[in-house]
Amino acid sequence: MTNPADNFLERAPLWWRDAIVQACPAPTQWLVHQLITIAAVLAVFGLFFAFTTIAERKLLARVQNRLGPNRSGLPWFKGLKLWGLTQPFADAVKAITKEDIVPAAADQLLHFLAPVVVVAFSLLGFAVLPYGRHLIPVDLDSAVLYFFAVGAATELAIFMAGWSSRNKYSLLAAMRALAQLISYELPLLLAVVPVVLVTGTLSTRQIAEAQGGWTFGVLPHWHVLTPWGFAAFIIFLISALAESNRSPFDLPEAESEIIAGHLTEYSGFKYALFFMAEYFGLTALSGLGVTLFLGGWQAPFAFLQFIPSYLWFMGKLIGLIVFFIWIRGTLLRLRIDQLTRLAWQFLVPLALINLANAGFWALTAGWSGPGQLLRWGVSAAIVIVPFLLLGRRLNSGRGPRTYRYAA
Repeated sequence: MTNPADNFLERAPLWWRDAIVQACPAPTQWLVHQLITIAAVLAVFGLFFAFTTIAERKLLARVQNRLGPNRSGLPWFKGLKLWGLTQPFADAVKAITKEDIVPAAADQLLHFLAPVVVVAFSLLGFAVLPYGRHLIPVDLDSAVLYFFAVGAATELAIFMAGWSSRNKYSLLAAMRALAQLISYELPLLLAVVPVVLVTGTLSTRQIAEAQGGWTFGVLPHWHVLTPWGFAAFIIFLISALAESNRSPFDLPEAESEIIAGHLTEYSGFKYALFFMAEYFGLTALSGLGVTLFLGGWQAPFAFLQFIPSYLWFMGKLIGLIVFFIWIRGTLLRLRIDQLTRLAWQFLVPLALINLANAGFWALTAGWSGPGQLLRWGVSAAIVIVPFLLLGRRLNSGRGPRTYRYAA
């Protein structure tokens, strides 16, 4: 029986791809197929990165009662400003044409490779995300494992940047950035394990499919709508902020403390590549969060299935990105001791407890009637009680600091 959601718009991208592939000689069709997939991912998320930067600047300007970029437009149409939407392209031209300054004592090869490596591995994470019912570049059985494996390689690139600069500030900042990434990689992984435990698969496609269906056609079976899933999702969001160096965890670029972090000796397009890699990493992590907790490409209501699944995925992805921008405009930066204490004394224990909570949820899947209410109550208590206890313990004995300034 044909799925009513498999309409023309749902399969249109596949038909266009297959039409191009079939027009090519048979020996080259496999190569053309892969090149189209790569080009589509690079084009979509390259433009997504460009317009995310302008959206962030405009939203933060609105939060701070400013206008934001509104002058850049099309030079051949005088007076056509387009609300500043061409600002990212002007920034790209500026970054490409700026002088590339490399310290004389720097390791020339590693200094060049660091931004290239960080961008390359940030892009590899997009390969295993299911963007729609039929849109997944590489369908791996161990896609979640692959995602975190390629993501961990960015830590090597950050250390390469600090080490190759031959600058003590860059090296110290790179080591502190690594301490942050390693600290929050553990709760990030532990937030994902409950999803794998409940669904029984490491495939991102199967995880998205496992969240299909609705109760009474209204309540979707998304993991975030369960006690263990909601707790894991919050831990995932906090860890994703830290992993992408986003506020309030943007210590690597705390200029008042460590100049410009491990990027101190970078300029021009190389600096822009690090900037681009952070946005790619944030987008990839947001896409993984949508897949694991927000139903992936699944529609929120049964009667909305006629809308193409890839539009639902992109809508949820944009919603998460806007949430991260709102966080940046709201919260203050943490100190390094607060940052590490939050990870090791709060998020890691809570994530481990939530892992046991997911095990309880999986073992009680057969409960029905009043048992379901008991199941929800016990699962919520397993998360809420440790959350309150750990939260009280986190700052116990640490009163507010008193700052004294010279007269």
